[in-house]
Amino acid sequence: MSRKFKLACVLFDLDGTLVDTAPDLVVCLNRAIGKHGFRSVDVAEIRPFISHGAAAMIKQAATGSDERLQRVMLADMLDDYQNNIAAHSRFFAGIAETLDFIECNGLKWGVVTNKLERFTLPLMAALQLTERAACIISGDTTANSKPHPEPMLTACRHAQVEPEHCLYIGDASHDITAGKNANMKTLAALYGYLKDDDRPDTWGADGLISSPEQLTSWIQSSACY
Repeated sequence: MSRKFKLACVLFDLDGTLVDTAPDLVVCLNRAIGKHGFRSVDVAEIRPFISHGAAAMIKQAATGSDERLQRVMLADMLDDYQNNIAAHSRFFAGIAETLDFIECNGLKWGVVTNKLERFTLPLMAALQLTERAACIISGDTTANSKPHPEPMLTACRHAQVEPEHCLYIGDASHDITAGKNANMKTLAALYGYLKDDDRPDTWGADGLISSPEQLTSWIQSSACY
């Protein structure tokens, strides 16, 4: 980037970018599919599908199941997850320091996720992030979810910032598309829940980061605030 842009707010995807939710999701997934005779899956096996939602996780883990059974297992998984929202979920290494850096430099930050409010809000509260975030936009906060720009633009209104002064970080192609559609700068989080065949270098992001620490470095080198 040849010219620094004016940064006012850093927006994060939730699962796979801000928080490592895989341990809790996989525990609940295994309990749901285990009721119907499917073998348990490990975190590494299912991790790449998390950013595509619980239904994608069920379909991958319960190979050969029909749609009706998948809906039953999905409902079981989500009910279980709602009651065990943050038993093992933790910040990715370096995120706590990154949030401190953002706040200490007078910048706002928030979350834009496709995760439903029934899960997003309790998780944010459990991690003591609710009062710190300038905005929390879930998959059902607006009529459209990512990659549509509506949740991104709604986040800007809540945070009282302009989209062109925002940076969005996510670990899926629809995250980068959503940010670009809203005229934001974007970074692809390579440490997140990527599939083997994902090509984040083709997503059109303004940068690729392998760790949250690299986000801090990118902000320092590419933005003014």
